[in-house]
Amino acid sequence: MIGDRVEIVVDAGGTTRSWDVEATRAGRRVEIAHGRGVVEVSEVTRGGTPVRTARFMSSRVLALVEHPASATVRLADDEPPVLPLPRPA
Repeated sequence: MIGDRVEIVVDAGGTTRSWDVEATRAGRRVEIAHGRGVVEVSEVTRGGTPVRTARFMSSRVLALVEHPASATVRLADDEPPVLPLPRPA
């Protein structure tokens, strides 16, 4: 969903550096994968195609902070809001 964001904090030899990977369009999401000494954060389309990918050595990653999208952010192609049922007269 648009607004999903992952913040990556990495040890840069005495200092820390921070990167953000964000879902920039409706229907995209941010996925995290790790294995074999690498952490990979990707922005992915609905079909599963990666749009942008950031890779980091897992020994240098200090924190992965996930910031989910707020429920108030909606675009035209997102699911419509649920409306209450009318009461019988």
